[in-house]
Amino acid sequence: MAGRGPTPKDPAKRRRRNADPVPTTYVVADGQVRGPDLPEDYPWHAQTRAWWETWRSSPQAKTFTDTDWRFLTDTALLHNALWSGDAKVGAELRLRVAKFGATPEDRARLRLQVSGGGDVPPAEAEQPGQPGGRYGHLRAVSE
Repeated sequence: MAGRGPTPKDPAKRRRRNADPVPTTYVVADGQVRGPDLPEDYPWHAQTRAWWETWRSSPQAKTFTDTDWRFLTDTALLHNALWSGDAKVGAELRLRVAKFGATPEDRARLRLQVSGGGDVPPAEAEQPGQPGGRYGHLRAVSE
């Protein structure tokens, strides 16, 4: 006996396919330092210098363009002001670093997946529809 209910609709004729409209960008850490040095003609706080070097060596830095580095340089001024005692710049600093994927939440929103050098490459990572994740405990039942 065949299954119950009507025959499923042809997937090509479905109105909603629920495909992700924004593809995920995969970046792998390689330890390379990118981007410019901070301008030397400004008295940078030690924490800002360390913060800048963290961004330069981050896997996300592979995706930064010249305009991104200029925007990040302006953001460094806010970071410097925060560490120099001006707490009023905190909200703007948070918004700006979120644009670059500073936290796991930011990277998820940006559809940016970062993996360390020894992690599983994106091609071998778990893909949707494969066992694991939310429904990994479920098994197919034979009729």
